[in-house]
Amino acid sequence: MDKQRDLELILQSRMPIVVIETREESRMLELLKKITFARAKDGYVPLFRWTVTDGLQRLDIDLEPQQHNSEPTDVLRHIRAVSKPGIYVLLDFHPYLEDPVNVRLLKDVCIRFKEVNRHLILISHNIDLPRELESFSARFEMALPTDEERKVIVKRVASEWTAENRGASVQFDSKAYRLLIKNLAGLTARDTEQLARNAIYLDGAITKSDLPNVMQAKYELLNKGGILQFEYDTAKFSDVGGLQKLKNWLSQRKTAFGNRTEIPQLDPPKGILLIGVQGCGKSLAAKATAGIFGVPLLRLDFATLYNKYHGETERNLRESLNAAEVMAPCVLWIDEIEKGLAGRGGETGTSQRVLGTFLTWMSENRGQVFVVATANDISSMPPELVRKGRFDEIFFVDLPRGKNRRLILAIHLTNRGHSIDGFDLDQLAVATRGFSGAELEQAVVSALYAAHAQQVSLSTKHIMAEVKRTRPLSVVMAEKIAILRQWASGRTVSCD
Repeated sequence: MDKQRDLELILQSRMPIVVIETREESRMLELLKKITFARAKDGYVPLFRWTVTDGLQRLDIDLEPQQHNSEPTDVLRHIRAVSKPGIYVLLDFHPYLEDPVNVRLLKDVCIRFKEVNRHLILISHNIDLPRELESFSARFEMALPTDEERKVIVKRVASEWTAENRGASVQFDSKAYRLLIKNLAGLTARDTEQLARNAIYLDGAITKSDLPNVMQAKYELLNKGGILQFEYDTAKFSDVGGLQKLKNWLSQRKTAFGNRTEIPQLDPPKGILLIGVQGCGKSLAAKATAGIFGVPLLRLDFATLYNKYHGETERNLRESLNAAEVMAPCVLWIDEIEKGLAGRGGETGTSQRVLGTFLTWMSENRGQVFVVATANDISSMPPELVRKGRFDEIFFVDLPRGKNRRLILAIHLTNRGHSIDGFDLDQLAVATRGFSGAELEQAVVSALYAAHAQQVSLSTKHIMAEVKRTRPLSVVMAEKIAILRQWASGRTVSCD
């Protein structure tokens, strides 16, 4: 989309006020200069810039700033008194919009626009326009750099490094370069240059090793509210015992997720819901999903979303989802989703609005964001969330069976540097019937402490002793697990 043409159309539509929320003042001013010079043949219109520090200054020709017009009220009175057309760019004017005198002066300029075309362009990071001025205004969104523009920025940074290092050339790994250009998508030109500079100036090269740092820095730029958590290096499905049907399902969709444009006949996968018994690997499966897709993992914590002020919770959610889209391709993990979307006492109204915002995003999401939502308590799950079509599939994660218990024990022993040849895993698998994956891990951990205290090597008897002392969740909460299994029967797909 041609943003220059869009802004020209807004100016031609004779809208007195144009509101532009951006942190890229310089880029915006350059665009306005281009528009001013391009329109010169149809009738030249001067371009002015105002700041509270320098006052009013002509930009299309080289003139000194008018310091006597530095006060907000003074410059508005000056603009109102001008009898010739002009474009007036007011930078960081947002704090002065609370002054009723300034609001009235702005309105005077708008009302007299038919007599004299004086465009007021307000540029700042955030602008709340008074309601009485909204009917006179239009909003313009500055486009983020395209692939070609990002390439230009990266090459310019590389040229600067070469000039500073006596003509030495930046070493390019072609695949890493393409991934760098792709991963810088969604950032402003300034942030793109900053991250490109970080990657190149570190070692004078663009390599695969630069990508994790770039993605981490990009995440930190986008997630200033701290609501999302980011992991670039995620778990592998070899770290997950069992869940074979889930593994196969994800493997079949890996290519379609990573190559949406190359396989247009396949609908891109959008997400799964994992429901099951606590401690049976739902969270690990979410991490491993990012691993099998080969993309970063973002975790959305609903507990940090909620804000006591009206509308702030929904805004936090929208900003988090937008950040996930910019971080794409990625997996968005929403842990214990029922706690965030179910009614929470007096916050039922807020929860319903959050649910509506999330469901709307789910239905409209066309980016490479794969959602993995996990839930333990189906009794508080909103029915709108679990109906067919919201997620690609709903999986039920049950307590591990015998062979999977054996596999889980083997994984935890191996991860802690022990050879499984010295353990009777079959005996342990039988003895741990009804144990969750988390309880199996804890048995190994506790046994390691016991063996260390005795100053002997870990053995099967140490693990067996811990197993005998454990009252698994399947016994303590047998009734709830039975209800969960009954609900899941016929509604969900088993992971094993």
